[in-house]
Amino acid sequence: MNHLLDYLGSMDPIWAAFLATTFTWLLTAFGSSFVFLFRTMNRAVLDGMLGFTGGVMIAASYWSLLAPAIEMAEANGTPGWLPAAVGFGSGALFLFALDKLMPHLHINFKREDAEGPETNWHRTTLLVLAITIHNIPEGLAVGVLFGGVAAGFEGASIGAAVALAIGIGIQNFPEGIAVSMPLRRQGVSRFRSFWYGQLSAIVEPIAGVLGAALVIYFEPILPYALAFAAGAMIYVVIEEVVPEAQLDKYTDISTLGFIGGFLVMMVLDVALG
Repeated sequence: MNHLLDYLGSMDPIWAAFLATTFTWLLTAFGSSFVFLFRTMNRAVLDGMLGFTGGVMIAASYWSLLAPAIEMAEANGTPGWLPAAVGFGSGALFLFALDKLMPHLHINFKREDAEGPETNWHRTTLLVLAITIHNIPEGLAVGVLFGGVAAGFEGASIGAAVALAIGIGIQNFPEGIAVSMPLRRQGVSRFRSFWYGQLSAIVEPIAGVLGAALVIYFEPILPYALAFAAGAMIYVVIEEVVPEAQLDKYTDISTLGFIGGFLVMMVLDVALG
């Protein structure tokens, strides 16, 4: 692992961010590929996976994003709460605006429950757009952290950046399943279900490269950018992941999944970061 960290640390940060977010995208594709083996998935398992996703995102928002943002601000003589509060609020408002401006439909919800502007777009398109919105802050968070390492900010370490990429990748695996399986259950072909599932995460490498580039060329924004990604991720968890995981009778399983996801991300960040 140390050799991997040293290798990534010596890389161009934009290229490293691209590789890390490509890894997270590939794990989404791997999860989506399970649609070739199964037509349906037990709802209890699906709810547990959704809970796990939420746990990873909540833990990453604090351990990988907010805590380093506060530490970096204080090291530069700025009140720690300022970039954390401004960035966090801005990230949440950004996702709120996307929710209002982009038609989308969350997993397990009916077509008439679609959010955003009225449209006659197909249910499949709306589902993919919902997960795409979800993945923007994940890719951005990984890219921003890799950019922070290159900029030499105190509190940004290559270990923390890799831990975040691994954590996001792990939760992307069940997310790929959670997107593709409902599509297959609705009668969409195996290939198209897989295609749409993996396509939902293709935005992560794009957001990752953009995040790394922004931080490298505008270093003072790093604490704000980290908190921004945290606010966007928390918004997604509360607005999307938690309601979806609590729709059915398996709420205890989704809650245990959430705890498991939080523990995995916390251990990764503390151990590597």
